[in-house]
Amino acid sequence: MTELRDRYIRFDWAIKRLLRQKANFGVLEGFLTVFLNEPIKIVDILESEGNQQQADDKFNRVVIKAKNNKGEIIIVEIQNTSELYYLERVLYGVAKAITEHINLGNTYKEVKKVYSISILYFDLGKGSDYIYVGQNNFVGLHSQDHLIISTKEKDTIVRKSPSEIFPTYILVRVNEFNKVAKSPLEEWVEYLKNGVISPDTQAPGLQEAREKLKYYSMSDAERYAYDEHINAIMIQNDVLGNARLEGMEEGRTKEKNNIARKMLANGLSIEQIALITGLTEQEIKGL
Repeated sequence: MTELRDRYIRFDWAIKRLLRQKANFGVLEGFLTVFLNEPIKIVDILESEGNQQQADDKFNRVVIKAKNNKGEIIIVEIQNTSELYYLERVLYGVAKAITEHINLGNTYKEVKKVYSISILYFDLGKGSDYIYVGQNNFVGLHSQDHLIISTKEKDTIVRKSPSEIFPTYILVRVNEFNKVAKSPLEEWVEYLKNGVISPDTQAPGLQEAREKLKYYSMSDAERYAYDEHINAIMIQNDVLGNARLEGMEEGRTKEKNNIARKMLANGLSIEQIALITGLTEQEIKGL
């Protein structure tokens, strides 16, 4: 029973089943407060195409879209396995969120800031950090200074950085986190990676998560569905891992065959080619 009491539901499952409920907003608000570095109050979970649970995406991709008390839109996406053109899809999702939530006839001042947080359980690329932040700024071509924009807010002209208007993108490379968690941000990433929540955590949201995301508190049916979800992720990762290995092996075989053909063309004997490439004599004769 101790093992069950110390086990917590993965964040992707929680987003699908629990964190859409207003009673559990505290967990998601704490998460967003830590990652966006400002107090976040959720007023609504928004419906959109990206929020729908697609049959073919049931364990690979999870999306939740929320609106805070400033009217800004926050997209949290969890991606379990590698996907080509991921950044392009993130850009499309942000653009769609902006257009979905501005009504025909509204002025451009109704466009709201969008935050996109991607929790990634795959290797997106090369980099030494586990969190990367992307923001829009306009830098002088010659002066290298940052442009400050004049805009109207409540009938007053105010100055803003473009990053306050354009979307902010946060990429969390979960598998790259290998630290002892000390700060609230590190505690959250440790939970995202390992499902660990310290008993004495003071990180916003994680205190609520300890109470509301306990594995043993689910019904038998919920636990069964959750275990099936975890198994599906593991199976998919194994399949993709094997496919990658098979692809690498196929590539090595093609390379050996090409080398063997060149050797044959240059008059080397089948015995010599077999010794050098590791191919069998039968394989070389079949080229």
